[in-house]
Amino acid sequence: MLRFDLLLRLVFLLLFPFLSEAQSVDILLKGGHVIDPKNNIDSKMDVAIKDNKIAQVAPDISVNDAKKVIDVTGLYVTPGIIDMHVHVFYGTDPDAYIANGHTSVQPDAFSFRAGVTTMVDAGSSGWRNFRLFKQQTIDRSQTRVLAFLNVVGAGMVGRYEEQNVEDMNPTMNALMITRMFPKLIVGIKSPHYWGDFTQVDKAVESGRLADVPVMVDFGEHRPALSIEELYMIHLRPGDIFTHTFSHLDSGDRESIVGNDGKVKPFVFAAQKRGIIFDVGHGGGAFSWRQAIPAMQQGFWPNVISSDLHTQSMNGGFKDMANLMSKFLNMGMPLKEVILRATWNPATVIKRQDLGSLSVGSEADVAVFNLRKGDFGFLDVRRLKVKGTQKLEAELTIRAGRIVWDLNGISAQLYEKPEGYK
Repeated sequence: MLRFDLLLRLVFLLLFPFLSEAQSVDILLKGGHVIDPKNNIDSKMDVAIKDNKIAQVAPDISVNDAKKVIDVTGLYVTPGIIDMHVHVFYGTDPDAYIANGHTSVQPDAFSFRAGVTTMVDAGSSGWRNFRLFKQQTIDRSQTRVLAFLNVVGAGMVGRYEEQNVEDMNPTMNALMITRMFPKLIVGIKSPHYWGDFTQVDKAVESGRLADVPVMVDFGEHRPALSIEELYMIHLRPGDIFTHTFSHLDSGDRESIVGNDGKVKPFVFAAQKRGIIFDVGHGGGAFSWRQAIPAMQQGFWPNVISSDLHTQSMNGGFKDMANLMSKFLNMGMPLKEVILRATWNPATVIKRQDLGSLSVGSEADVAVFNLRKGDFGFLDVRRLKVKGTQKLEAELTIRAGRIVWDLNGISAQLYEKPEGYK
């Protein structure tokens, strides 16, 4: 017969397997300041990772059962950053703009070094070429890549092709999402249309059929169309206005801040209605002239994103860490910055499994150093604003695996082998 104490232990392990000896964690991030807006954590905590998932977030987790302990004292530990607006349908078609073209970039080349673990492609592909995008980019990337599907079937082949109303098919868009790739396609994108509200309305119809949000890049209209009408009539609560802080002297796009330096009252009303305002910095869509007065008047974007592509990556925009630092230096508290780059975008794209350090979630983690000093930040016009703090990605973990380690804080120190002179 089994001894009573052994039987009791067996029952205990069956009922509470997470407390067994097998609970020894793979990675323990020790001594850092955790900011996890979804779970309302903003304090010194340790983070334990086991089997590629978050196992525990708590003060002073024991190091005894940890296979690897990483000292992150003095650093900030956050969920992996979600960049909700990128262009990563990288290809070699010489006639293409962003869809399978040279203007898109490879995700892994720009993600982990800035703390980004998830990128959302913003309409580079349409229903006709999404499967090629999946094969070439999504399936080959260590970065998690999701997508907004372009309302135009051909995607962003070129500005001319994006005017083709006959290629805006809500039924095919919805079928591609709901029947083919519901876990990968998180929304519909309406970009670069020269006409009236037709493309937006086709996108919203597609979004309604597939039950996903719509992101609108609204501009290039001569004369400019009313953004108040866009917000209040054509878009639904939960739909997204990107390039929030754009200012075009050409007049093709109406700005949220008027010539008097005041945020237009209907912009506040639209945000209250549920319209999502996304930064979408890009190579031409972030102006201090818009962002600074808006921030000072209490209008903050819902989501901080990059609009990463070859024409933005080396200009006013550097990477997501640099972009997040801009908002820090405009007075946004760090917790609010992290919220707008983690849990907010996860909620907007209806992927609440992402953007947090909840126990049981996939272990996507960023560790930042908040440097103090004398720094300069550029907008798309290469105008500089001085700042005193800057985020720098020290360590990035994607699905429980260390994919970026700037200063080797997770590595053993090299020691000269015996016998070497």
